Amino acid sequence: MHADVIVIGSGIAGLSVALAAAPRRVLLLSAGRLAVDGASHWAQGGIAAALGTGDSVEFHVRDTFDAGVWVGNRAVIREVCAAAPEAIEWLVNLGCRFDRQHGQLHLAREAAHSHARIVHAEGDGTGLEVMRAMSRAVRQTPGIEVHEGVTAQALLQDEQGHVVAVRCLDAMGRSCVFRAPVCVLATGGIGQLFTYTTNPASAQGQGLSMALHVGAELADLEFVQFHPTALHPPAELAATKLASLPLLSEALRGAGAVLVDATGAPIMAGIAGGDLAARDVVARAVYAAQMHGGALLDAREAIGRDFPHRFPTAFASCMSQGIDPRVQAIPVVPAAHYHMGGVRTDAAGWTTVSGLAAVGEVACTGLHGANRLASNSLLEGLVMGRALGDQLRGMTLPSTSSIVPDSVDTFVGEWPQPPCSMELRSMMWRCMGLRRNAEDLRIGLRRLHDLMVEPPAGGPALPRIRLMSRMLRAALARSGSIGAHWRDDEPDAAVAALNPDAVRAA
Repeated sequence: MHADVIVIGSGIAGLSVALAAAPRRVLLLSAGRLAVDGASHWAQGGIAAALGTGDSVEFHVRDTFDAGVWVGNRAVIREVCAAAPEAIEWLVNLGCRFDRQHGQLHLAREAAHSHARIVHAEGDGTGLEVMRAMSRAVRQTPGIEVHEGVTAQALLQDEQGHVVAVRCLDAMGRSCVFRAPVCVLATGGIGQLFTYTTNPASAQGQGLSMALHVGAELADLEFVQFHPTALHPPAELAATKLASLPLLSEALRGAGAVLVDATGAPIMAGIAGGDLAARDVVARAVYAAQMHGGALLDAREAIGRDFPHRFPTAFASCMSQGIDPRVQAIPVVPAAHYHMGGVRTDAAGWTTVSGLAAVGEVACTGLHGANRLASNSLLEGLVMGRALGDQLRGMTLPSTSSIVPDSVDTFVGEWPQPPCSMELRSMMWRCMGLRRNAEDLRIGLRRLHDLMVEPPAGGPALPRIRLMSRMLRAALARSGSIGAHWRDDEPDAAVAALNPDAVRAA
């Protein structure tokens, strides 16, 4: 099957590309149900945009750069932050029903933001509403052909190394090949490689593995963000090894909820920024408290009886586990949430391999630096996806009939893989979790090397092992601690070498 553009993934990034690229013929491949079985659908917090009185694009740029510990790409940060207000307007025009107060968009505040600038829907149901509006637009747009239940296995190249096709399994398990001169990865993250994660079951790094297979460069693989407040499952549920944990949105702390330890003492007391400090700071503090008796999020005084209508998603998650957050503090645990690293792209979304682009969490543009600012993830997928789609709509594409090699149909792909084993998830949590050191990283690398040399029957597939090995090597190579990459054996080396004022001025 031929098209102008193939988009692999149906979250906010993939849908943004498809809508902007139309009326080009776009094949949109969704492993699950369109706009439902993915991380964007689950997003609670919202979308950051400088829309409020006293706020500005410059403030948004500064907050993003500071949260990323001054190692982000300033040009990309400025581009994305500057495009945010218009992107929100575009979503409103698509029919997205954001929360309003006195006729104006209601803006919430989240951690490390200097101003209230989070546009949200249904309190903590932003992703659900955005995906509803965007998927409806996709289905109504001529030229976009949606294929649900289709799992991408591998990217295929011609003799010159250009990516020209994608080999897939359809919903019936049959092999098929989709061909186009441009393929766009929008496959999401890697959370399922860790014991605790807020990510859906599909977030196993398949986009990164496929990109590695064709020789694309990866970047910043060591920067994995752990959200401080996932709902900690009770012992009887934890024993079943839940695939993912419900997220308790940062907006809860923005509304006044407080993190406390098992004795009721505030966890973030005396730490700059308090409960609204940058995510890496809060996550490590919660992790330390959990290791010494437990951590809880107390919303009883700040939110109380208003919890059900202000944060209905979080309320339902708590009640499903027998916790009434109106009268009880909520047990929490940090969980793998977002990957700042990914397939290296330029500011336009193009990878180092011809014919291959990447957008959203699978990509690494430098927007997030070493630690993503809250609610910049949906924003990135939206802005970068639309920009790439606009470019694709206007550019001249080579003819697919002249670039697809005859041998393409004989290629045997390596995806899908079975879910990541608990052994490997536990290893990644221990070696590459919130606190790292050279000894643990080397232990993990030795285990992965053994699996590559003598893979057990029915064991983990090589693409996942290769990806994990690359991640551990990146963490070992990054000396010192910075942002989400925290080395117990070198806690201050990297941060101490940075002068934030000098970096901001660069």
